[in-house]
Amino acid sequence: MHGTWYARECGFGQFFESKVASGVAEFTGRLAHPRNGLWSALAAGRVCGAIAIDAQDLGDGSAHLRWFIMDDSARGQGIGRRLLTEAIRFCDRHDFAEISLWTFRGLDAARRLYEDAGFRLARECPGTQWGAAVMEQRFVRHKGAG
Repeated sequence: MHGTWYARECGFGQFFESKVASGVAEFTGRLAHPRNGLWSALAAGRVCGAIAIDAQDLGDGSAHLRWFIMDDSARGQGIGRRLLTEAIRFCDRHDFAEISLWTFRGLDAARRLYEDAGFRLARECPGTQWGAAVMEQRFVRHKGAG
């Protein structure tokens, strides 16, 4: 889903798809950790959305929100908002002081979801971590925000 959507909408190529695939593969080997979580939404027996919370990636006791994606067929139905809400509740139950995520400028629908959930833009800078030049953005949500 990531490879297809980001190739079509952002022109990202094989570098991005490989980065996501290797990151998800590495993460799934750590799902037994009680503070890591992965949620998916199904429609007609098919995955139409997903989100993950990685407690170990940042190494500073913060939750890292990763791989949040919705299939085009599921956009605008509130499914993404429900996935994000569940991930935040999980973080609150596990007493994370903050949740952070990296994205980039131009993903306006996702940004609205993040800001509605209490995330605030903490940093913006040019970068290429996704294999293309974009204006990267780091959003942070402190416990109790929202």
